Amino acid sequence: MRRSVLSITLPVQGRPVVHTVEVKHGGDPQYGVVRAGLYLDGYLRLESKLPARFPVADGHIEVRTGKGGMRRCHFVADDGTVQRLVPDPRSAEGRRMRFADEHPAASGLIGAVSILMLLIGVGLNLLQIAEPISQIPPIAATVGTFESPLQLPVWLNLALGFGAVAGAVERGMRMRYHWLLDSGAGT
Repeated sequence: MRRSVLSITLPVQGRPVVHTVEVKHGGDPQYGVVRAGLYLDGYLRLESKLPARFPVADGHIEVRTGKGGMRRCHFVADDGTVQRLVPDPRSAEGRRMRFADEHPAASGLIGAVSILMLLIGVGLNLLQIAEPISQIPPIAATVGTFESPLQLPVWLNLALGFGAVAGAVERGMRMRYHWLLDSGAGT
């Protein structure tokens, strides 16, 4: 089971308190529901199913996930300022962030490949969905039928599908989200 651990230090009654959010992406073993826990200085204070909004001193913490990982984990202050929580260095997000800091060129290349894989996945899905939808009698009578110009072998379809999933997971580890890319291709 993969988990995300992100933290931020906020003042509570004049002293710094570490606020940590933990999300077990596989879900609660007993109920199967994905939940987030809010820890203050290492002690569990609140739990909620996702998406979650935890009230904290001077604001709240918003937590959302997608199928590929974390989508949002931010502190929103009462004055409207937003600050992203920092991933634990040992978590997948933390290791990805460290890799991006230590190897920016390689990280950029991986990011570009993940976007490319998602775009290919979305494009292929649209082509493959358009053909059977266009054959529904009322749609066929109105706009005609569509025959996909691509007839890919099953192994290539599967490989591109796995590539899209890998791209979605990589974007989830970097906490990147775009409604078109990530909602349509696995996150």
